[in-house]
Amino acid sequence: MLVIFVQSFTESYTLEVKMSRTTILLQKMTIFMTLLTGGSCATMYYLMQGNFAKAEHYRMAVEELKKNALAMASLGSPPLKIHNLHLTDGHNRFDESHAQLKIPVSGSKARGFLYTNARKDPVMKRWELQQVVLSLKDGESIEVHSRTDSE
Repeated sequence: MLVIFVQSFTESYTLEVKMSRTTILLQKMTIFMTLLTGGSCATMYYLMQGNFAKAEHYRMAVEELKKNALAMASLGSPPLKIHNLHLTDGHNRFDESHAQLKIPVSGSKARGFLYTNARKDPVMKRWELQQVVLSLKDGESIEVHSRTDSE
């Protein structure tokens, strides 16, 4: 039995609602399924982030950022923090031969996004960075890596 206390400006009264056993079981099952679904979604999100971070083109772009003294100084690094990708952002996409990512990064002085563009060499089966640009929140853009024809 569920007891609800209702108070209005003029009077107060108690409303008793009898719930059947089936209704109570359905409520418990709904709560359980909601928690299970939420946990599953969180796990999938975590696993997808891990897969992105392990990708060769992702690691290469972060290494290029760490090697660029101007970019690191602008961020105020160390420490360099690399945040999770926004999976719903349309800029983050890749297939077998092309990858384009927008990696959120921050340091002690500034934060921004590391825009990357990479292609996979069909012969060597390796990723090659085409361009890596650090775009800071204040509007400054720093070219971290740009592929030249001699590479």
